[in-house]
Amino acid sequence: MTHRVGITAVLAVFVVVAFAGLVSAQEESCITCHRGLSPGQVQDWETSKHSRARVTCSVCHGDAHMSAQDVDMVSFPDEALCGECHEEQFEQFGRGKHNFGWTSMNALPVTHLEPDVLIEGGRGCGGCHNMGIKTAEQKQAQLDKGYRYQTNSCDECHTRHAFSEKEAKSPHACQQCHMGFDHPQWEMWESSKHGERWHAKVTGYLPEGAVAPTCQTCHMPDGDHENRTAWGFLGVRLPMPENEQWASDRATILKALGVLHPETGEPTELVGAVQAVDMARLTEEAWQTERDKMLKTCSGCHSETYARQQLEMGDQILKDADRLMAQAIDIVAELYADGIIEKPEGYPYNYPMLLFFNRTGGGDMDSLSYIDQVLLEMYLKHRMRTFQAFFHVNPDYAYWYGWAQMTKDLGEIQELAKTMRATHG
Repeated sequence: MTHRVGITAVLAVFVVVAFAGLVSAQEESCITCHRGLSPGQVQDWETSKHSRARVTCSVCHGDAHMSAQDVDMVSFPDEALCGECHEEQFEQFGRGKHNFGWTSMNALPVTHLEPDVLIEGGRGCGGCHNMGIKTAEQKQAQLDKGYRYQTNSCDECHTRHAFSEKEAKSPHACQQCHMGFDHPQWEMWESSKHGERWHAKVTGYLPEGAVAPTCQTCHMPDGDHENRTAWGFLGVRLPMPENEQWASDRATILKALGVLHPETGEPTELVGAVQAVDMARLTEEAWQTERDKMLKTCSGCHSETYARQQLEMGDQILKDADRLMAQAIDIVAELYADGIIEKPEGYPYNYPMLLFFNRTGGGDMDSLSYIDQVLLEMYLKHRMRTFQAFFHVNPDYAYWYGWAQMTKDLGEIQELAKTMRATHG
């Protein structure tokens, strides 16, 4: 290193050495240089358990990078490297839904129409969906594009370089991804009774021993990194319900998701993709397993009878929401069938497609009809709020931000369809 280091920095290095144990001259060089280049990283490492356990820079980053001239030689650790020490957590993570974040994002047809910097660069969908163990080819593709830092999932919750267990246990660790347009779980939890009690506890208005469930309490009990939910993100599952109307409505939604063929009703190739990324429970046993896990968690505070009733109310509102959703899909589907809406480029069928989300900046997708956009928002924003709010015990989100908006969407779609038919041709 050619950097000149002041006396203060030199003394600080000796403090680190004394604090972390015997550190090689190479490690001293790393610390000295990066105290000037990226001081926050050094400070975080100094406060971490890694520093006290003498897990030094080269353990994670290798020893090939020694100067500004060879910075491209630095290694970036992936989940497997973390798993060499944290084997149990690594194996749990590999089985959980977070591991499929990257794969599920790339399985969506709309992903490849979005600006690359939002996906690979991690400033949009990829910022959260970076979660997931990548193949060597996927990692190399990111390196080739200059996105060198999207290599690890562990640091999404245990942020660099502190890698704090306490930080990852905070509900704020979940907030950065589980919020906003299509999955405002943070907002729902924070303004629910569960969230209110947590805020009251951390601010001293509840005693230390009071119960205050966080995201991790329900979804990662005892630090289990294998987390998934019974209904999943899409709010659909197999087998079909016994109720004939609900079965019909769910089939309509599955057609609009591209999972069932809109004409034959037969499964499409997307079924394999949904199964591969664990996006939905595809057997009764798989669904019941997750429901039983949640019942056990809820019963840690509530009676099992009460907990079961609350979860079943969530099932009921999803049934009712599906009725509204299917009516809206059918209206738009008829406009496609009658040639009033032309199939956008990229759509697999002459049928509404919910996995394209909203209007994108990609080519002919700019011509996506307004009624399609209302339908997509009804599904991705308002239906999500309707059923997720029940499971997060948030009355306001369930009604005003969810159900009421779905009924408004349906009314708008009905009026738009009348106008489009009246003015067509």
